[in-house]
Amino acid sequence: MASIEVLTNSQFQLVYNVLSLALAAMAATAVFLLVVQGRVLPRYRLALVVSAMVCFIAAYHYFRIFDSFSDAFVAVEAGSQGVADSYELVKGVGFNEGYRYVDWLLTVPLLLFETIAVLALPRATRNSLLWKLIPASALMILLGWPGELTAEISSKAIWGALSTIPFLFILYVLFVELSRAAKNQPNQVGKELAGLRWLLLATWGVYPISYMFPMFGLDGADAFVYRQIGYSVADILAKCLYGLLIFKIARIKSFDDDPEFAAQETKETDEVNA
Repeated sequence: MASIEVLTNSQFQLVYNVLSLALAAMAATAVFLLVVQGRVLPRYRLALVVSAMVCFIAAYHYFRIFDSFSDAFVAVEAGSQGVADSYELVKGVGFNEGYRYVDWLLTVPLLLFETIAVLALPRATRNSLLWKLIPASALMILLGWPGELTAEISSKAIWGALSTIPFLFILYVLFVELSRAAKNQPNQVGKELAGLRWLLLATWGVYPISYMFPMFGLDGADAFVYRQIGYSVADILAKCLYGLLIFKIARIKSFDDDPEFAAQETKETDEVNA
């Protein structure tokens, strides 16, 4: 990946604030998912714990990304006001994009795990899906990483194509095999599950688009800024919003499994709103 030597003040501030937003969103969602475990039945709490883990891991890596970005670029003062006109890359420091791939290597398999866990499928079905999804997701990330690091277009294209193979396999499992396995779920759960899968497809689609910027001749500071914004927004949606949808599915299934629990939860909600 070609290094960016100079960012304008507005470019630096935009990336700085987006990284800060992502860090705050991940941390807040992790806390929320841990606090609301009691609002679902015990059999669905594992999915919430894993979802909180995903957000916690992401928050940690965004802290490292934020720190790396702040250290990598130093302000260049201009004018009598002492306002930074631009930010230059510190020689020998650099911005570590690898934190993102380490994060994805951990969180993407966990995202898929929580998707299966919240459905409470029969053990054989659950294990079969997980043995397909988790290795494929790790392979997808590992094959994409070398392409992110290289500045050679041909190598980037090769690694990108290889990474696409497990990606397509994951989509097949999620949209075909998981649909068959989840056909007996409550109707509302089926609708939410469809939303989860389309959310994953939409947010994961941001990553290959950003990955292919250099292939389209998009490079330099603007491409760097667009990539950081795209990755960060996609991560917020794929982790925070996804975790909230997992919580919603867990609530629906809890209500469907235990009418007494549903009545108690509804009563408490009505009392709070009164």
